[in-house]
Amino acid sequence: MAEVDVTVLAAARADGALVIDVREPHEFEDGHVPGARLIPLATVPYRVDDVPRDGRVYVICQSGNRSRVAAETLARAGREVTSVLGGTSAWVAAGHPVVRGPRDRA
Repeated sequence: MAEVDVTVLAAARADGALVIDVREPHEFEDGHVPGARLIPLATVPYRVDDVPRDGRVYVICQSGNRSRVAAETLARAGREVTSVLGGTSAWVAAGHPVVRGPRDRA
């Protein structure tokens, strides 16, 4: 299973890549990658069909541990997935934008 750092994620997002955040809702609301979809880790096995079959999907959590577990589950289900090293913590530390609240504001 592939892993990338937040610099690669930022470039992929600029090209329209899908980001799935597997943290808990309260963690997501505290700050997430703009445009990320919330699918908490415990629900990933039941929500595989919510993840597109075509194109690479980037999976992120707080530090990279839960995202690896989720990415492995999704890869076994035939999805092309990449886990983000360092997670949202690394994203924030690198100065990338975050959205606070349950969803992006238009």
